[in-house]
Amino acid sequence: MRKTAFFLFLTLIFFGCKPKQTVVNTKLDTKTEVAIKGNWKISSVTYPGSDYIKVNAFDLADSKCFVGSTWKFISNNNKGEMTLNDATCTSFTSPITWYINKDGNFVMKIINNSKAKKVMEGYVLTIANSTDSSFQLIDKINVGGQFVNVVYQFNRN
Repeated sequence: MRKTAFFLFLTLIFFGCKPKQTVVNTKLDTKTEVAIKGNWKISSVTYPGSDYIKVNAFDLADSKCFVGSTWKFISNNNKGEMTLNDATCTSFTSPITWYINKDGNFVMKIINNSKAKKVMEGYVLTIANSTDSSFQLIDKINVGGQFVNVVYQFNRN
């Protein structure tokens, strides 16, 4: 399930939400999971209309605050950590749990100060263009009735 607010700053304000999602397929894509294990950094966050649309990513911060963030993925136990470290944004660090299913979905929970089993909401993104040195996570959001892809570009540290 995903709750995120999006704003269009023109003469009108549009609110958009990501529809509720149910991940049916929990069969793991271990090959892709092993391929992204390690330390990563988000080098860019892109989407159409980024000059006018503000995306609150992962219910934490503006999506642009994720540029430069560091991520650690441990594939043998599907745990990891994310750290927002942009000097112009509020810093944030949290453990995460994650997995990639056979449908190409990257499923993640931000644990923060809780136990993973107590966190009932998470995020579902699509993984794309995975290589040894980079991959993308794509979030599909609804802005004013139209779906837009938010692309998080990861590069290996």
